[in-house]
Amino acid sequence: MAIEKITMPQLGESVTEGTINTWLVKPGDHVNKYDPIAEVMTDKVNAEVPSSFTGTITELIADEGDTLAVGDLMCNIKVEENEAKETNPVKPAQNDATQAPPKEQADTSMKNRYSPAVLRLAQENDIDLNDVTGTGKGGRITRKDIEKILQEGKQTKAKTEAAPVKQKDVATAQQEKPSESAVKTLTGDIEIPVTGVRKAIAQNMVRSKSEIPHAWMTVEADVTDLVAYRDKLKNDFKQKEGFNLTYFAFFVKAVAQALKKYPQLNSMWAGDKIIQKKEINISIAVANENELFVPVIKHADDKSIKGIAKEIHALADKARNGKLTADDMQGGTFTVNNTGSFGSIHSMGVINSPQAAILQVESIVKRPMIINNMFAARDMVNLSLSLDHRILDGLICGRFLQYVKELLETTNESSTNIY
Repeated sequence: MAIEKITMPQLGESVTEGTINTWLVKPGDHVNKYDPIAEVMTDKVNAEVPSSFTGTITELIADEGDTLAVGDLMCNIKVEENEAKETNPVKPAQNDATQAPPKEQADTSMKNRYSPAVLRLAQENDIDLNDVTGTGKGGRITRKDIEKILQEGKQTKAKTEAAPVKQKDVATAQQEKPSESAVKTLTGDIEIPVTGVRKAIAQNMVRSKSEIPHAWMTVEADVTDLVAYRDKLKNDFKQKEGFNLTYFAFFVKAVAQALKKYPQLNSMWAGDKIIQKKEINISIAVANENELFVPVIKHADDKSIKGIAKEIHALADKARNGKLTADDMQGGTFTVNNTGSFGSIHSMGVINSPQAAILQVESIVKRPMIINNMFAARDMVNLSLSLDHRILDGLICGRFLQYVKELLETTNESSTNIY
């Protein structure tokens, strides 16, 4: 018999960690290879982690609610000796002349991506993260790296060349910066545990805001002709196709076309380089009663307005019924958020890292506008873009928004085919 380790797998593109929602096994349980052993939540999807071996679970290393980096140990399993040999074949010894070549330079592409727990521990203990060597995937600094530094008493203090801080100043600063644990629960207050999707969203938003230098732009578009065209079609379309022709489908199509013309916005930040994606895959926000998901419309630029409307309907239906898969959530290159469905007229979205931007489509509002020196009632909509200023600047984003505006304002019965 041999003891093997089961580690946190990578459950999606750009996923670097997962939170254990529920253990499906306990020590002493016998499992077959590929049997699910835990339910894990990432910032993109809920998924079951399968066992890598057939054997008996001996120890659960992580607790429910723990967040582990990809590759971190989840549990130990006792397996049959013959399976262990097959899984980990022993390589023949090599003499000095045939030894493997030296390892390539360590991958540090994730060095500067910090989890909320790492940031909090570093700030509380005055640790300079630039001086910490990460052991996680891509050189990422994990919570265990910080805890190891604290245990060994090797905390990296604030730069010694800075002027010494008086003890009185430290005490004052500590009083002015209350910790999260200092928030007291009073009579009548309701404590809501931060778990599951809400915990994943919180972690992803903190990471996005702490790592990405956000900037914002907004334009307004006159979509009077689009509204008239859609209203004329919607009833017959619903009867014929079996799902709704929404305004949102027109917006997603326009954005996909604009990304084809301005591919700089269809990019991702990858540490020492920017990756401009070939595929145009639009992430959209959908929700059930209590949870928010961001599934992806793949190859949106190749789809008709009808095809996009069908995808939106199918993904929303999957979200309501808890049937979204990992594949549904992967591969997004740009996010379009339909904030207008809640009546919002202006908002600033938080970028879905590592994407370069997110567009908020606000509510269509009928407003008096001046046309040919006369007032006219027009259907107007605000388009609010949040951009990663490491990747994009105002010039290219302004041109992108102008083109989206142009496409929407020229959508009408005579020029636009929804099929």
